[in-house]
Amino acid sequence: MLSETDIDRIIEMAWEDRTPFDAITAQFGVSEAEVIALMRKEMKATSFRMWRARVQGRATKHVMLRTESLNDDSRFKCTRQRSVSNNKISKRK
Repeated sequence: MLSETDIDRIIEMAWEDRTPFDAITAQFGVSEAEVIALMRKEMKATSFRMWRARVQGRATKHVMLRTESLNDDSRFKCTRQRSVSNNKISKRK
């Protein structure tokens, strides 16, 4: 079962245009269909419809629709960003 913190993070990641569903699956073990069901349950109906219309068929949310791979150097990635499973910013020394 997902904790409240996990649910909040999944919703946050689903709202982000650049975060693919595959990243959510890798980090939380939740499929795209489960994310959609979670969003439908946790959000207002109007917010859900707006989100659904925005992400449906969007290349940035579906890795298979992207023209470049996730590891392509042409895509911006913050130097402080870690791998998907450990994406917290480390403390600076």
